[in-house]
Amino acid sequence: MSSDDLLLASVNNAESREVGGVRLDISRAGTGRVKRLIYPAGFRWSRNMKPIVGTEYCMHAHVGFLARGQIHIEYPDGCRLEFTAPQVIAIEPGHDGWVVGDQAAVVIEFDFERETAQRCGMPEIHRHG
Repeated sequence: MSSDDLLLASVNNAESREVGGVRLDISRAGTGRVKRLIYPAGFRWSRNMKPIVGTEYCMHAHVGFLARGQIHIEYPDGCRLEFTAPQVIAIEPGHDGWVVGDQAAVVIEFDFERETAQRCGMPEIHRHG
């Protein structure tokens, strides 16, 4: 990936930080946020974020667009989801997830912090109906 790759370029007027190897660029949009997340090749939530967050699974809902790469999501009940760019994503809380292959995954995400699942009409935790 070249340094002039606009998908990876600095985001104007965004708060930028790195957590667990993931680069986050966050901008406020009304009562919500728009985030660009760059998950590096080899990233796995249970290995890279679980020790930081302290929960067994990722308890955040993810709603947005996978602009580059491929990700695998797995729930404790065995339910699995595969996403390959370009693709819209909707991931319920209570999952593990990882980047597939040797390319970083770039996600553009829309969220309402702890209210994302509720505001997007998703369950508070993944369950089969």
